[in-house]
Amino acid sequence: MTDTSSSQPAKAWSGRFSEPVSDLVKRYTASVFFDQRMARQDIRGSLAHAKMLARQGIIGAQDLADIERGMVQIRGEIERGEFDWNLDDEDVHLNIEKRLTALVGDAGKRLHTGRSRNDQVATDIRLWLRDAIDQILALIGEFQKNLLDVAEANAATPMPGFTHLQIAQPVTFGHHLMAYFEMSRRDAERFTDCRKRVNRLPLGAAALAGTSYPIDREFVARELGFDEVCYNSLDAVSDRDFAIEFCAASALLMTHLSRLSEELILWMSPRVGFIDLADRFCTGSSIMPQKKNPDVPELVRGKTGRVNGSLIALLTLMKGQPLAYNKDNQEDKEPLFDTADTVIDTLRIYADMITGIRVKADAMRDALKQGYATATDLADYLVKKGLPFRDAHEAVALAVRAAEAKGCDLPDFSLDELRAFSPLVGDDVFAVLTVEGSLASRAHVGGTAPDQVRAAIARARSTLG
Repeated sequence: MTDTSSSQPAKAWSGRFSEPVSDLVKRYTASVFFDQRMARQDIRGSLAHAKMLARQGIIGAQDLADIERGMVQIRGEIERGEFDWNLDDEDVHLNIEKRLTALVGDAGKRLHTGRSRNDQVATDIRLWLRDAIDQILALIGEFQKNLLDVAEANAATPMPGFTHLQIAQPVTFGHHLMAYFEMSRRDAERFTDCRKRVNRLPLGAAALAGTSYPIDREFVARELGFDEVCYNSLDAVSDRDFAIEFCAASALLMTHLSRLSEELILWMSPRVGFIDLADRFCTGSSIMPQKKNPDVPELVRGKTGRVNGSLIALLTLMKGQPLAYNKDNQEDKEPLFDTADTVIDTLRIYADMITGIRVKADAMRDALKQGYATATDLADYLVKKGLPFRDAHEAVALAVRAAEAKGCDLPDFSLDELRAFSPLVGDDVFAVLTVEGSLASRAHVGGTAPDQVRAAIARARSTLG
């Protein structure tokens, strides 16, 4: 029998075991090829930990200097793509620690004093996710600014408002886009709020029970920019609710962008023809030369399911775990990383795509003639003349039925024809039945009157800074 133990690199925990891990198990349990993206955060956390250990007299000043010197070299190797990531060392943490020990000797071995990989990885994830949230918030702001520019240019551009995908009442295209601004504003609030719970330091919880060394967790928190520490060691190493919360906020943001994508797809269809998208966001067909397909919004719509799936994956991952840390939690990273990547890429492309919308105002106005969009305005007009609303509703419904039979819109009726449905109709009715009259009448906060849309845009710009 061949003795393979001498040919295998020693694990950090190998002293307990009589035989090495099989290659299959090694591949199955390793995370280094996806968690290495946390290398910068791992180094930053380790440097803060080492500084605290030296400050508390747990390691010497020379050890700290050696650790800092080694980490500078390791960071450079990683940034230059020269670092040798090794599957035998399982994860980003052990890869960096092994390289540090090779560079600085025993000082590298002392770095892990007073901590565990359990609190180390929990810290790295929080540092990484905090950076991702900051990037997402900046990208939401960029998307919002571009959205406001398009909304302002179309604050008075009439289009049909829809319910049940049926023409309902006139709105403006700017007002319609501002609905998505409000959604994105709430998205930003959710990420900002989520960041507060991400920004709590687990380091110092060690494996699960804390450590007997005289550590200073508050010092490390200040060094790393955390607002506070996690106050229960069991909870600190084991829960991933902050990651679940991030994925939930991401799923909502993607849902909002998916809804906007669906509208862009519909509006771009020749059967609707409200907008066109810039060519850089579309593709053609391999067989039909006339096609211009809105692939980017279609993919946003599709990738929303991917983000929703990551949320469910993390919820399922956590639901059956007893305290404290379990190996299950290694599965938290890939869904989390993929969610952040998807959201960041989507926001980047959407911020550009929103500027590539070409509005077809004539098509929007023509559509308003197809669905009796000012019928509610006629009913409101009759109410203001003294008719009870239910009676006004019935009178206008009869007028719409007559217009359908005649093949015309309500403003096409003569005054006498309109008076047949209610004697309260006067010469001023035609001002009410115009699209511009309908829009102007909704001149309250949140309404679609062009002046109110411009006021909403001004308020929105003031919140962006």
